Amino acid sequence: MLIDSHCHLNYKGLIEQQGEVLARARAAGIGAFLNISTRQSEWADVVATAERESDVWATVGIHPHEADQHADLGEGALLEATKHPRVIGIGETGLDYYYDHSDRVVQQDLFRTHIRVARETGLPLIIHTREAEEDTARILTEEMEQGAFPALIHCFTASADFGEKVLNLGLTISISGIVTFKNAKDLQAFVSTIPQDRLLVETDSPFLAPIPHRGKVCEPAYTADTARFVAGLRDVSLEDLAATTSANFRKLFAKADLDKAGLAA
Repeated sequence: MLIDSHCHLNYKGLIEQQGEVLARARAAGIGAFLNISTRQSEWADVVATAERESDVWATVGIHPHEADQHADLGEGALLEATKHPRVIGIGETGLDYYYDHSDRVVQQDLFRTHIRVARETGLPLIIHTREAEEDTARILTEEMEQGAFPALIHCFTASADFGEKVLNLGLTISISGIVTFKNAKDLQAFVSTIPQDRLLVETDSPFLAPIPHRGKVCEPAYTADTARFVAGLRDVSLEDLAATTSANFRKLFAKADLDKAGLAA
């Protein structure tokens, strides 16, 4: 069984037929789902989906695009939200200098707030970074020096140099359908070098549908297509890759009771 380690089940494109979307994913061999939040106003709905579906878990966090609207969000709100038994991660958070929808200093401050909560709770931090490698690496390094915390870079598309830096800091790397794109040669080369125990797969659905689904709304079922492609890059079977990435998810997101969802160890 595979795990979609990053999806947005409550976003337009999936929410309208959430039950059918999950059914198709389960039929495709996806055994668990991490439903990611990006703004405080959606935390309740994201958690409600996890309460309703035994194989879905939730995160709480603020995407860097939304940082300006949450500049005053303190650690207390995040800490309180993490107490829910279905909340197993912090994020997504991070830095996005490509769109600059929020002030960069506000993004950085809020990123550090999330890091402090991850450190205090022990819950993994889910990091979004785009066109912000230098500042992301600097903040992660500075914060690790203040005390370690679990974290992953989701939808990894950065340079191999950045990848090595975050791996050296102890982070995990999650790969999306972008790896299947024809122009992703550098990413494909890097994926083959990621240590076996630091690798996850995801869809980031409803975005970034992998080949052969490009142009469609991405669904968690497509985790299988990305995993199959990654397995080919790493010269392992799909079954081996599924076992490895599921074990990595289980170790990183230790709060999740995967056995209750029927996902065998």
